[in-house]
Formats: sequence, C-alpha cells, structure tokens
Amino acid sequence: MIRAERDERGERYTGLVQWWATERRDLPWRFTRDPWLVLVSEVMLQQTQVDRVRPYFELFAERWPTPGHLAQAELSDVLAAWQGLGYPRRARNLWHAAKVISSDHGGELPVDLDSLLRLPGVGPYTARAVQAFAFGIDAGVVDTNVGRILARWTGRRLGGAEAQQLADNLVPAGESWVWNQAMMDLGARICTKREPRCRGCPVEQWCAWARSDAPDPADRSAGVSARQAPFEGSDRQARGRLLAALSGGAIERSQAGEAMRLGRDEARAYRLIDGLIAEGLVTADGDQLRLG
Repeated sequence: MIRAERDERGERYTGLVQWWATERRDLPWRFTRDPWLVLVSEVMLQQTQVDRVRPYFELFAERWPTPGHLAQAELSDVLAAWQGLGYPRRARNLWHAAKVISSDHGGELPVDLDSLLRLPGVGPYTARAVQAFAFGIDAGVVDTNVGRILARWTGRRLGGAEAQQLADNLVPAGESWVWNQAMMDLGARICTKREPRCRGCPVEQWCAWARSDAPDPADRSAGVSARQAPFEGSDRQARGRLLAALSGGAIERSQAGEAMRLGRDEARAYRLIDGLIAEGLVTADGDQLRLG
C-alpha cells in the first residue's frame, strides 16, 4: 500500500511538472529567492490579480530592495507608491514588518514558521509561501487555486487544518518550490473556478471530482476565496479615492467627502476618515489630513 501511494505521488508529480515546464507563467518574483522580495510579492498578491501586481513589485524591488530600506522610508511615501494596488493596510503592515525584521532579526527574514507568523500582516499562507519559495522548506502553500485543486482531487469540501495537512503531505521532498508553483499555475490555467479544462488536465486521473457528477466541492472549501462585494460604490472605493487625493498632498477635512465622491453624505465621509486614521493610514493635524 505504501509503495503504491509512493508510486502514485511520483506519477502525479511527473505529470504536473512536465505540463508546467511548457505552460508556466513567467512572473518577475519567480526569478528571485530573496526572502524579502518573496515576502513583498506575496503581500502584494493577497486578494490582487497577478497582472496588477507586476509593475508595483518591480517598483518596490528597485526602490526598497531590503527590509532596512523600507524601514527607513516614510509611511506616506510607501502608501503613495502603493496607490492603485488596493487594500493599503497591506502597505502599512509591510512597512511595520520591515521595522520588526530590521530591529529583531538583524535585517534578515526568520526561517521558522512561528517567527514569520509574528510579523505584521503575515498569516499562515504568506508564512508558508516564504518558507517554500525563499527557503526551500517542504511546506504546502494553500492559496485560492491550490485550495480549489485539493477539494476537487479529494471530491469533498475541506476544512482548514485538513487542507493544510494534505498540501504538506503532497509536497515531494526537496521540491517545494517547483511543486507549489506548478500547483498554482494549474489552478490558474486548467483547474479554474469556472469552466475547468478537465480533459486537458495533466493530473485528471487522480481527480475524484472530474470522475463524478457531484456539485463542485471547492465552493466554500478551505483556502478558496469567497465572492467579494461589488467594488463600485463601496467603502473600499471611497477610501481609495481619498488616499489617492492625499498622495498629492494634504487636504482639508471638509474636502474629503468631495475627494471620495460621497456627495453630501458627511456622516459616511467622517466615518471613513476616522477609520483610516485609526488604521494609521491617514494622520490629522487639526483640519488637515495627510497620508500616514
């Protein structure tokens, strides 16, 4: 039984990696094993599409190539450079993480999982991604694409701990970088959320869902992102507009509603301003608002 499982894993690995050798996506962060740049890319990729991240990653890699460089920067400059990427608290967390790495870890990212998880803005996925992609540790990386694949392979919805254990067990010894990257590309190109190309999948024979008529087990399974609320007209959109306006310099609090295009809804404008101030993304000096 153990030998059969080992053979199956070997065949699955070979089929996946042979497919990936010709179908892999060329992404700029895949050309580095620098732990800091891996962390930067993974933070940027949280809830953000790959194509949007490319130019921002390249800018950050050039402008702040080490934690020490970012730790010495003004938060307002970091937030201004982040404009357009969305979820600006990620920029603030990355800035805080750079300070912790510089002060507590000698300017080098820690290797162990617990220390990575203690960095601001670093959760279980990001910590394991740094381990696998920077340090070559045999850790399974469960993002939306991988979570979808695991649920379909098993033919059932997975809980968080079960999905992570399964992902860890599937990583071939010493091959965490290749395996996890290939899994992500399989989910992005073949095992997609809508209209998966099962007949063109290099590992179809090991997929329980592909051989059944059951509903998609990936829905609401661990690691699979839920549908987001519409962006148009949302608080996220209004907050982003204010931060974009502030990247050009300070504005009066009374002008914030106009910058956010909220019309006469002053209550909503002040609520959003107070939230941004509480998060450290905006500072108030009397009636003047500024980034960071």
